[in-house]
Amino acid sequence: MKFKAFLTNHGVSLLERRFIPAFEKIGKSCHLYLTPEHVILLHNVLNSNGVQAVAQFKKEALFEDYRISSQNEDRIAFTIDLALFARALRSSISMDGDKLQVKLVKKRAVAVERAMPYLSLESMGHRTAVVQDVPISNPLSRTDVHELQTALDMAQDLPRTLVQVPDLHLLQNLANRLKNVGEILEIGITQYGDFHLHISTSLVTIGSEFRKLRVLGVRADGGVLDGAVSASARLEQALQRGEASAVQVSMKHFVKSLQCQLTKPDTSFYGIGQNDSSLTMIFQFFVPGSRQMDDSISLHYRLPVLDPGLS
Repeated sequence: MKFKAFLTNHGVSLLERRFIPAFEKIGKSCHLYLTPEHVILLHNVLNSNGVQAVAQFKKEALFEDYRISSQNEDRIAFTIDLALFARALRSSISMDGDKLQVKLVKKRAVAVERAMPYLSLESMGHRTAVVQDVPISNPLSRTDVHELQTALDMAQDLPRTLVQVPDLHLLQNLANRLKNVGEILEIGITQYGDFHLHISTSLVTIGSEFRKLRVLGVRADGGVLDGAVSASARLEQALQRGEASAVQVSMKHFVKSLQCQLTKPDTSFYGIGQNDSSLTMIFQFFVPGSRQMDDSISLHYRLPVLDPGLS
């Protein structure tokens, strides 16, 4: 298998300043999945016990002169340490070279009998070239790549109803207050565009409700519920009518997921998966200087839901 491409300045900025720092907040490593058309960062998609994250880029968003070949439909996947990857990218910026070539290589390290795989970054200037080799796992087998692709396809299933949530900084400030109250967060989403967050303990119930948000997908007219006396009553009525879903998630997971703001998304949508299976977060990015969606970048997170019997 072979991979070689030139990382653009825009690609370096996207990875080093935005997406890798966000992924580092939820884990030390991730899968880097290369296909003929896309470059994908995947964290924890093979494990349902923590925050899952998937960032997908069209190859042109990061690279130029992109070349890949393998006996597995020209797909290559491996695990990479995020801190080492970020450090190599950061160093390449300081080298101020004309081009940054990225390729897969095998090299024999000191005191190691067999050659080991690396993602090699070569910063090439007018007179000098500096090479940095980031150790990676052995590339995944055909079976493992198929498993990764299947998990990716499942992770990208959209909830029937998505609501556009308010500013992520606002949510983070709210979460920072709520995390001191309890460890389990209940989230409710209605087809009217209402978004509920609250924590309950034996002593106190505290939370917030955001109303009449933008809705994508299945929606309903919620005007008849305006007379409900409280946010919890409105949510309960919507649940009884089958026009809402509510799940419990780990407060720790929710706080971690809000570090997605490091990627600087322009809009954020939350939804609850089919059969209340997960909390899904979809992030969109605009073409710089416009309100047009940039379809070359996509990002979404999924949080596992907790058994209500554990609360």
